[in-house]
Amino acid sequence: MRTEDVLAAIATGLWRWDNASGIVSLDAEAARLLGLPAEPARLTEAAVRSRFHPVDWNEIDGVVSLAVAEGTLAEARLRIMDERGRVLRTVRSRSKPLVEGGDYQLVGTLQEVADPQPGTAGPHTPITGDWRRSREAFLLDAGRALAEARSTAEVLRVAASLSMPGFSPDGLAVFGVSGERLTVIGHHGQRDGDEGPFTSMSLATDYPAAEVVRTGRAIYLPSPEEYRRRFPTTWPLAEQFERQSWAFVPLVVAGRTMGAWMAAFKHPVAFTPDERSVLTTVARMLAQALARAGVAESERELSLGLQRTMMPVLGPGIPGIQVAARYVPTGGGLQVGGDWYDMIRLPGGRRGGAGRIALVIGDVQGHDVRAAALMGQLRIALRAYASEGHRPDAVLSRASRFLYGVNDGYGAETETGGPGAGPRFATCLYLEVDLETGTVDIARAGHPDPAVRMVDGTVLLRPTAGGLPLGIDADTDYPTTRLTLEPGETLMICTDGLLETGGHDLDSGWERVRRILEEHRGDDLEELADTLVEAVHGPGSHHTTGPLADRREDDIAVLLLSRRPATPVRQTPRRTLMTIAQAEPERIAEAREQVRQLLHDWTDAEQLDSAVLMVSEMVTNVLVHTDGDALLTAEVACGEKARRLRVEVSDASDELPHRRQPGEMASSGRGLVLMEMLADAWGVEPRGEGKTIWFELREPTGPEGCCG
Repeated sequence: MRTEDVLAAIATGLWRWDNASGIVSLDAEAARLLGLPAEPARLTEAAVRSRFHPVDWNEIDGVVSLAVAEGTLAEARLRIMDERGRVLRTVRSRSKPLVEGGDYQLVGTLQEVADPQPGTAGPHTPITGDWRRSREAFLLDAGRALAEARSTAEVLRVAASLSMPGFSPDGLAVFGVSGERLTVIGHHGQRDGDEGPFTSMSLATDYPAAEVVRTGRAIYLPSPEEYRRRFPTTWPLAEQFERQSWAFVPLVVAGRTMGAWMAAFKHPVAFTPDERSVLTTVARMLAQALARAGVAESERELSLGLQRTMMPVLGPGIPGIQVAARYVPTGGGLQVGGDWYDMIRLPGGRRGGAGRIALVIGDVQGHDVRAAALMGQLRIALRAYASEGHRPDAVLSRASRFLYGVNDGYGAETETGGPGAGPRFATCLYLEVDLETGTVDIARAGHPDPAVRMVDGTVLLRPTAGGLPLGIDADTDYPTTRLTLEPGETLMICTDGLLETGGHDLDSGWERVRRILEEHRGDDLEELADTLVEAVHGPGSHHTTGPLADRREDDIAVLLLSRRPATPVRQTPRRTLMTIAQAEPERIAEAREQVRQLLHDWTDAEQLDSAVLMVSEMVTNVLVHTDGDALLTAEVACGEKARRLRVEVSDASDELPHRRQPGEMASSGRGLVLMEMLADAWGVEPRGEGKTIWFELREPTGPEGCCG
């Protein structure tokens, strides 16, 4: 009796599927099962495909691809459709792929199976709707979780938490490759130390994971007997874990096997094609997640190395001051950019031998490797110019010329559109601090202004004269602004990342930072630096030695300096001082804002408005009626019963102001009239070469305890 007759008697047909030619050969029984005349036939792939339910065709296509890749049987249940789209019958297909070069042939059987009646449970099959839906939901969740993992440890935690539909493993291990040896990247479900025998195992060892790495093919061991038969040498190592089934699946990235994943089960698993498909899919996602994590960790280590190299160590404490600094890089890619800070000890003999230091903070345009490289070059250049003893304005002028020269080398690349080409500029704030007197000379190149926190907690943004960012013009001048840092006061300088992160602009960001500075209690600058950064990015953001958990909008650099008083600081007057040059009438608005900040807790709002109005009039009169600059000094001090505001505006003109009687339509001449109406006291005083006009306001009821 022929084999075909025997198979036909049990409703089983034979078929051969040639992938290269797209021809499917059927015997008579196979043709009958497909709803065709019961005679041998050769059909096109499209003709055979039309007989299958579309959903089942998608299933068998994936099962066949998996079987070809692993060299295993392809098994699935298929619904056969007639010309009207009705289900004729259900068949089970079992085929063996025969691979020849890049093509393959499937040789196997088709056998009719009975559909389960309503209310009864059918035999286990990998293509039932419920199982398919739960599998798809599981793979979506697993893919999302693995895609979000940012480190190898996170990837391993996600892998250990995966609950596969119907056959979750209780033991996992991820193996890597180092040279010709197997390594254990991580494991779950075993005790610490159990991985010892498998660490640094030669790839030539008769062990499933080693064979998977060598061949790139998965190994499924459904029973201890199968494990013992195929790997007798290393079976004793696995026996102690008392598992019943094992799957060893290759971890493949870009066609290269980078390791193996072991899933072990305490219950028997048959490893049906669908179960193998799930394991293979998870292994692919796991391999990609591990590869991404490895690249990210390498980049992070490189970034941290660059940071450690480029960021200065503030060194041992300098008598009389306290310094704290933070640098937080932007997220994504290399976590290093163009922000930097520095502290430089200056030569002491140039101006009387007093100890001096320079504080520098800056921001090179961009967040890439070139920005970091330019930052390193610029930092070294600034340090060299400062150490030569140049004044702040000269230091920035030389630095701008240096960066302009470096940018010349990128002009040709800009024209051709080379990636990352083109000139870069940098903002910078350079401060020279006299540690004995507290005098601070400031030169600014397009950078945010410094801020000062006074002893009583009042915070003032100190407007400073400035020039263009470094590198734009080779011959830019940088005027110098001087202020005095009193004992107990704290100076803050920062890059715009601290201000503009979180949807803020420079103005609203400054208000946020000002509130933090005002509300801080205590003298610990390290704590204040942490508080500033955490307020922008959340707890832990100030650490630059580990991965950043959230996305950064811009690099952040912040530097704090405080003068330590030799004795406890008594309540001192609040004071601000600024110069408004003839060529800078726009700074009158800054003068008004300085007075508002100085009087932030003044109880009488009308007096505050009056003070701002009189300051505007006094400064404007100097700029309009003289040829010199205006020097504004404002001070809030405690009187006998309440606080007193005194404002002085000085100029170099000897001509004293005269009270006028302006007409109704006159646009000027009301300055002294306003002062007489609004001030509690006012006057004009000749002072050597020039004069000073002043006014005073007394607060009706000051804050409790402000005056002794």
